[in-house]
Amino acid sequence: MENFAGKTVFIPGGSSGIGLSVAKLLSQEGANVAIFARNRARLEEAMKEIEQAKKRHGQRFAWYQCDVSDNAQVKKVFTQALRQFDSCDILINCAGRAYPKYFEDISYKQFEETMKINLFGIWNTCSFLVPHMKQKGGYIVNTSSLAGLVGVFGYSDYSASKFAIVGFSEVLRSELKRYNITVSVLCPPDTDTPGFEVENRTKPDETKEISKSARVMSPDEVAQALLKGMKKKKFIILANFDSKLTWIAKRYAPWLVEAVMLSQIKKVQKK
Repeated sequence: MENFAGKTVFIPGGSSGIGLSVAKLLSQEGANVAIFARNRARLEEAMKEIEQAKKRHGQRFAWYQCDVSDNAQVKKVFTQALRQFDSCDILINCAGRAYPKYFEDISYKQFEETMKINLFGIWNTCSFLVPHMKQKGGYIVNTSSLAGLVGVFGYSDYSASKFAIVGFSEVLRSELKRYNITVSVLCPPDTDTPGFEVENRTKPDETKEISKSARVMSPDEVAQALLKGMKKKKFIILANFDSKLTWIAKRYAPWLVEAVMLSQIKKVQKK
């Protein structure tokens, strides 16, 4: 995947945040881009930005109103998108949400909704598009999180969904390799998106303490890291050095990561 020009890319969650930044960057690279999201107004505004970023005449763009957590809706809307674009070369799943709270404050309804949006949404889009991609190959990117590699205080439902995405993607990678379909997982750290602003409203103090020393990335920075990782066909794509260091420490010295986070948690709880 060294050249995105002429490729057709479907981006669920492409109307804002990382998804929108990825869409604009791919537009600049000469790709045909379709974005999917629930909010019509955001979709329309995002499409203007994506079209303005285009590299050449003849590129195709479209937006579709779709709730990816609804399997029937995904089948209906993605069928329409395939008719319009003929095929999908690249699927980049960016839809997701987080409402961090103490475990006992997370209702079953919130847990269910988190799993449906973050995990079921990816299952739904992949299950529809994989049979089509098998015909000529393709690329799938599923967005997890650094909290999908390291369990973080306050994110019991979110981390559960994001860890599941990594495991699901590992299986897809293994099963689809023979069909020339590459699978990657994007694991961004805290990123300055509309969703991140919402997250901060409910974060426990311990969660704020753990994350306050980390630099918040911009969506454009994460998008650039994603495309760079895709060109190298990396499985786990991390957006900055701190994320890479955290992942390495978690794999080879998990006790160290736990000790650091525990000290930060205790610091807040002693107050």
